[in-house]
Amino acid sequence: MTAPAPAPRLDVLLRDARTRIEAVDADFLLAHALGRPRSWLLAHREDPVPAEVAAAFEALVQRREQGEPVAYLTGHRGFWRFDLAVTPATLIPRPETELLVELALARLPAGQSLRIADLGTGSGAIALALAGERPQARVIATDASAPALAVAEANARTLGLANLAFRAGDWFAPLAGERFDLIASNPPYIALDDPHLGEGDLRFEPASALSSGIDGLDAIRRIVADAPAHLDAGGWLLLEHGWEQGAAVRELLLRAGFVDVATERDLEGRDRVTLGRKPD
Repeated sequence: MTAPAPAPRLDVLLRDARTRIEAVDADFLLAHALGRPRSWLLAHREDPVPAEVAAAFEALVQRREQGEPVAYLTGHRGFWRFDLAVTPATLIPRPETELLVELALARLPAGQSLRIADLGTGSGAIALALAGERPQARVIATDASAPALAVAEANARTLGLANLAFRAGDWFAPLAGERFDLIASNPPYIALDDPHLGEGDLRFEPASALSSGIDGLDAIRRIVADAPAHLDAGGWLLLEHGWEQGAAVRELLLRAGFVDVATERDLEGRDRVTLGRKPD
């Protein structure tokens, strides 16, 4: 009777995978297959890996070789201080969006009963971060995608955050007659013919969350036009956008009557968030 093949060692599996995909991706995928934190791999590098785990890892590596985002393969992505569930129905949260959260928090005094709106919430990243940092505030998050809202609501339950609500609808449609102290959004802002849409992770993310019109500004135009009716006097609008769109978004805000208009840059020195205040 032929003896079963010995279980492969963890370091051998990783070494092979790292020749096919990025090393950091291989680490995350093996940790996910094992149900362990990534830090566990280093201390157990010579451990045998059960055959079923090795097979599951190999399947993940093959899918990553085809370009599937690691976040979709593992079902999670870190954002702010949270580990969020993500699916192909949601945009993958990115570190540069944390700048939007930081800028919003700087305009939201702690300990006050403020009202905040997050438009096009996706996985809920922005809304959840703001709700977690300002527990006395009330956050309303909207999205036109029912599957995305389901993910966001599940994240809120997992994190135990109760000071926010989720509503289905396009941008301000679910917020008729309501006003807020601050409105934030990371809307789609890539031009329809941008070649980057056919590259990397973007190929797998929902098109409706990525592109918006010939110049990428259609969604931002709608939000800027409708925002004044939904902001209290002195309220803020903050918008994430592409690195070449800062000047265009500032012009839209100024034409809509906003003051204190400015564009902030991300860690790479690129225009990333433009904001403005409704006059008192």
